[in-house]
Amino acid sequence: MNKAAALRALLARESITTLPGCWDALSARMIERAGFPAAFMSGYAVSAARIGLPDAGLISYGEMLSAGRDICAATAIPIIGDADTGFGNPANVRRAVQGYAQAGFACVMIEDQVFPKRCGYAQGLAVAPRDEVRLRLQAALDMRDEIRAAGGDLLVIGRTDARPAEGLEEALWRAEAFAGMGADIVYFEGPQSEAEMAELNRRVATPTMLAQIEKPGRPWLNAPQAEALGYKLLLLGVTLLNATIRAQQDALAEMAAQGRAERLVSFDTLYETVGFEDYYAIERRYLA
Repeated sequence: MNKAAALRALLARESITTLPGCWDALSARMIERAGFPAAFMSGYAVSAARIGLPDAGLISYGEMLSAGRDICAATAIPIIGDADTGFGNPANVRRAVQGYAQAGFACVMIEDQVFPKRCGYAQGLAVAPRDEVRLRLQAALDMRDEIRAAGGDLLVIGRTDARPAEGLEEALWRAEAFAGMGADIVYFEGPQSEAEMAELNRRVATPTMLAQIEKPGRPWLNAPQAEALGYKLLLLGVTLLNATIRAQQDALAEMAAQGRAERLVSFDTLYETVGFEDYYAIERRYLA
């Protein structure tokens, strides 16, 4: 089963699938080793980790694609790739979708913000006009169909950020439009309540994804609660990055105070996690 087919099988299950966010090969491998059946390459996390800058349209297509190649090569599970707005006009969208497919992604997410985009929780968020957004998504869906016709496989997520920018009804209109155009998954960013989450799933029969972020004042649903509302995917896009930052802050504070960090995995676990045991097995196979 190819990775896109594996993701499609997850969507066909009755139970919801939780997707942690990754940003490099090691974080993706850790997600896989923890038993998660899929993961999400977060543009927020890649921007923070790779260029040390916020998710505000500063990272390029080439930098995202490079990170994606590493992630997909390091794991056997399906990875959803955040492709922002497609990095430009419809021709750019087509190139981005094709490049992500060639990198090994199972699915590509295209959103409706203006270009350059920014984090869905950032100040100054704005979405593009309806006609522009539909043209953008159509370019992504056309490339998806061409990839499938050539023997490949790929899914496309249509994402709307219209809720904070233009209100609930506009967000729901766009979600319905994306589903009607043939998006494989619909993602409505920033619902303000469980009632809004339920309304999305009442209006859209296409599989939906819910993102949860640890931010005060935001509604938080666990996996069974999200599943009860009709969601198929539960995205925890920046949770692992958050935990990593906290762990680094704690370790650095301990190193500054006492010259060493206390909360560490064993040295053997460190070596095994980064792959030395697998490397030694290859050495024994070919150099014995």
